[in-house]
This record gives sequence, structure tokens and C-alpha cells, in this order.
Amino acid sequence: MAALPLLRSYALDRWFEAAGPAPEVFSAVTGAPIARISSAGLDVAAMAAHARRVGGPALRRLTFHDRAALLKKLALHLSEHKAALYALSTDTGATKTDSWIDIDGGIGTLFAYASKGRRELPASTFLLDGPAEGLSKHGTFVGRHVLTSLKGVAVHINAFNFPVWGLLEKLGPALLAGVPVIAKPASATAPLAEALARLIAESGILPPGAFQFVAGSVADLLGHLTGQDVVSFTGSAATAATLQRQPKIAEASVRFVAERDSLNASILGPDALPGTPEFDLFVKGVVAEMTVKAGQKCTAIRRALVPESLVEPVGTAIAERLAKVRIGHPALETTRMGALAGLAQRRDVLAQVEKLKAEADVICGGGDVVVDGADAEKGAFLAPILLRARDPATARLVHEVEAFGPVSTLIGYRDLAEAADLVHRGEGSLVASLVTHDADFARDFVLEVAASHGRILVLDRDCAKESTGHGSPLPQLVHGGPGRAGGGEEMGGIRGVHHHMQRAALQGSPAMLTAIGGSWIKGAPEIIGEIHPFRLAYGELELGRTFRSKPRVVTLEDIEHFAHFTGDTFYAHMDEEAVKGHPFFPGRVAHGYLLLSFAAGLFVEPARGPVLANYGLDDLRFLKPVQPGEAIEVRLTVKSKNPRNADYGEVRWDVEITSAGETCATYDLLTMNAHVA
Repeated sequence: MAALPLLRSYALDRWFEAAGPAPEVFSAVTGAPIARISSAGLDVAAMAAHARRVGGPALRRLTFHDRAALLKKLALHLSEHKAALYALSTDTGATKTDSWIDIDGGIGTLFAYASKGRRELPASTFLLDGPAEGLSKHGTFVGRHVLTSLKGVAVHINAFNFPVWGLLEKLGPALLAGVPVIAKPASATAPLAEALARLIAESGILPPGAFQFVAGSVADLLGHLTGQDVVSFTGSAATAATLQRQPKIAEASVRFVAERDSLNASILGPDALPGTPEFDLFVKGVVAEMTVKAGQKCTAIRRALVPESLVEPVGTAIAERLAKVRIGHPALETTRMGALAGLAQRRDVLAQVEKLKAEADVICGGGDVVVDGADAEKGAFLAPILLRARDPATARLVHEVEAFGPVSTLIGYRDLAEAADLVHRGEGSLVASLVTHDADFARDFVLEVAASHGRILVLDRDCAKESTGHGSPLPQLVHGGPGRAGGGEEMGGIRGVHHHMQRAALQGSPAMLTAIGGSWIKGAPEIIGEIHPFRLAYGELELGRTFRSKPRVVTLEDIEHFAHFTGDTFYAHMDEEAVKGHPFFPGRVAHGYLLLSFAAGLFVEPARGPVLANYGLDDLRFLKPVQPGEAIEVRLTVKSKNPRNADYGEVRWDVEITSAGETCATYDLLTMNAHVA
């Protein structure tokens, strides 16, 4: 009989094989051993040092656009080789659909971060956080916040339920932020995670030291961390608490992001009576969250709250739908629910169900399970279990005990206030869903429970067709939650990147902060040349390059012509009598958009040149009205630049319209400028 393969770690840019005894990893479907896992002898301190010394500098030398390109290239590589991951996913108990969520979902997250990095972040190595803040009377002393990459390592400790997605959803934001990663999967599904690590490491796409992988225990790795490091953990509240109590975590104020136990709730609105689309959506959603990944999702519905009068019909409808779910070998096309991650996990789920029985009755499930194509006892199969709380008002365990499997508890409520109170008893959740078509109820309920949740889905007939459902974290939105859920915010678009960066407040002169931040601040030097800025190619434009226009008088005829030409005959522009006593206008005034149009006429260079297109305006403010007979002037200054591709880049211009030395309007103008004049 061939020896079981030993899962290896990837450390210091090479594969490491542990010596000595190694615990076995078992198939969730057959119960047979499929691999061994150990990190004995692994020098985790050297791994952390290697990440800081080699991986970090290599990543920080790259711009956000460069890092985004790496993520896209890696996502494409994984897409081309994902068949190998699907082949191993079956042994984790995952059906084809479960595997799609894990594997394609994880790869999709990389694609999403690659896209966000390219579209939303600059081609630089740091971020500006908000506008400049004036700190002095005459504008010679200003402040500005910047975000820079931490000079440490991100240690990612992942859960067993999503060995691919869990690794990639942490990897994307960290690498985009310029922070190297050490990933440690849960042992139960480590064979699949190791296959993913091999694809990443052996692709050669990432810089040396940017990615390392631990198969087995991380030993004393947390004891070698510093205040520049980040620990991101997914798993149980008990394990999270143990990790957070590590002396080095507290002593060095190591950033700790946890996504842990969460007794998520789904609430059926009082309007969602049997026969309504919302009633059916609720039942379908609860069943899906109980059976997808065999209920082993941190976002699964553990508490199903319904009006007291609907407890019976909802319970019956869920039980009838659960009875139709085919449980079997994950490789079978007919299988709708596979196995739990292992026999130990099944024992744990059943033990938690026994606790719940102290205050809830089993409506369906809990007995023998019929399994297609596999041995029900040797594999970690379990029929879905639906319970009903006997006394919702006094129930405590249903809000404290999580059976991490195909288990949910039905809870009745009398009114909105009680429903909100019951939801809050979960003491912090990753997600809640509210199924209702009543906008008033939805508004009042959401505002009442939002403080306890990282995400809230309001589901009704209008969005159901395109909704991704209760249990689907999306890279664009926060994945995390307060309190019991861990207090972290993994993902969340660029927010997830910020977790790996340090915010610092800079103070100094406009000129100094312009030079440091790469974004012109009013009060910094202006560069005025003989050539109009619109005649200069992208690479020829310096920060501070300025054009100052000649004045133009705004006449009453201009105002009336603009009003009739556009149809904007608002009384402040057309009726002197109506505007008397107005709190903002001393009399008839020019349209704000007339000022913008005249401003464009004052600064635009009409001949064809490097300016390819006007891309839009940001932060437009009208600050002082202009009356007939007053003259306006325009200042146009290069504020910042951001390359888009080999042909053109985005130029952001600071525009100020003045009259008699006073600012009338300010805005940012964005143009696309060619690299060649």
C-alpha cells in the first residue's frame, strides 16, 4: 500500500517537508485517510523575517496598478488550472455547486480586487486620504492624511469550510496593499489548500517572499510578530480569543482581524403571508443556507425569525422543501447536499444540537440519513435539522450556541420591537436578511438592527432575481461584523486594502505637501509658461502647471440668452422682484452652469491636441453669486495625474472661478490626455 502523501509548506521560496510523525487528513466522503500533514521543524521566525526583508520591499516597489496586474495575472492562471482544484474538492464533502462557490468565487474575488486596484487606486505606492485641511489663517500651513503600506507580514489563518475562497479573499487585499502573506489553512481541508498554494507559488507570478504557506501548525509564529504585522483569522470565537491573548499580540498592538462565530438571522416581515413571493423567498433562502456547503458557512442562517402566526406554515414549508433535498456523494449530479468536512465536525454539530434541544424542539431531521452513492456512517453525512424555539421570549441558547452545519432554529416574534430584540441577542452577526415588501417596516427594522451587523440584505420580489442571496459575501462589500462576529471587516472593496496600511497625518506648507503627496494644493507654487497647458502631452505636464484666463464680463443679455436657450428660467436669474429679500442672492444672478460654460470658454484651447476628452467634474461648489456686469476669471492648475494605458492618462485639474478676487466656484476637472502631443 502506497504511503499517504505528506502535505508540504512553502517557506523562503521553496518547499519544506516535515520529518517524523504526521497526523492524517481524512476524506469527508469515505472517512478514509487521504494525506498526512505536519510543519514540524519549520522555521516560522525565518518565514516572517523573509516576508519582511524580501517580500515586503519587492511589493512596495510596485504601484497599485502593478500589484493589480499581478492579481489579474494570478487569477487568470488559477482559472486555467482550476480543474485540479475541483478534483480535490470532492473529498472536502463539497458538491459541484459548493466547489463553484469556493473555487470560482475565490478566483472571482481576485479578479474583483485587480479591477478595483486598476480603476480606483492611483499609479503610486501610497494613498491620499481625503482633501487637504487648512490649518492656518493665511493658508501657509496645511494638513493631509496619507496611507502607506505596513512594513510587516499578513498572517492569514483560515477556516476549513472554504479552503480556496478563504485564502484568496484575504490574499487579494493584502497583496494589493503591498503586504506579503503567510497563509495557514485548516488541516481538515488542507489538501485542497495546498494544491492552491502550489498553483500560486509555482506560477512564478508573485515576487519572491510575497507568498508563503504553512501546512500544519504555525507553532510560535505569533510570538515573532511586530506592530507592523497583521493577523487575519477565520474560525471559532474560542480560537480567536486564544490567539488574541497571545502576549505579543497585545504587547506590540498587532492588528488582529477576526471573522468568527456568527448566529446570523433571517427575518420574515409581517406582510409576507403564505402565497406572497416574499414568503416563498424566505423559505427558499433558509433551505439554501442550511444545505449549501452542508450549512458550513459563517454566513448561514442559524435563526429564522417569523411572526408568531406564521410559525406553523413556515415550519411546514421548510420541512417539505428539506425533504426533497438529495443527500449523497458530492460527485453525483443528483446530489444537492454533500457531507460535512469530517466525522469530527459531524460529532461537534450533533453535540451543539443536543444543547439547543434544551429550549427547542426538532421539527425535521435528526434521524437516519439516506445517502446516494456513499456510506452514510463512514462519510460525514447529516440530514438537515430544523428546530423550533419553545419560548422565544426566554430562549437563551438559540442565540449563543452555533451548530456549524445544516441546522437552523425557527423563532416566533410578536412585533418589530421583539424581533429586533431577538436579533440583537446574537451579540453581533456577519449578516442578517429581512424578507419583506413593506418599505416602512424595512426602514424601521434595518435602522434598529444595523448596529449589530456587518451586512444586511433586504430581499423582496423586486431584487430577488438578481440578488446573490443571504449568505454570499461580495468583494465590493464589507465581510465582517461587530461583537461576537469578531469586529473585523475583511474585504469591503478598498476598505479591505486599508486594513494593511497605516494612516498618517502630514503637516507642512502647501508646497511641501504637494511634493510629498503628488497632488497640488492651493498655495503651492504655480508654473505658468508661454505654452497653453492643453498643448502639452501627458508627460510634459507638471504638478502646478497653471493657466490664468483673461476676464470676461457676464451681462444681463448673457443670462437671459442662457435661460431661454437651456430652458432654465429659475426666478433668481429672471425676476428681479421675486428675488428681493433672498437669503443668498442680492438680485438677479448668473446661472452656475453659465459660469461653468464661460469658464470652459476662457480656458479651453480649441485646436486638436493632447487633450482627448473631458472626463467629468468632481466636487463642484458654487460659493459666491455673480451679478450682471461683474467679470469672472479662471485659474486652471494641474492637480494630479494618473496613467490609464500606453496611449493616454487622466489629468485632474484644480479649477477656480473668481470675481473681483473672490472665489465664485471651485471644482476638479478631469481630462484624458495623450502621451504624445
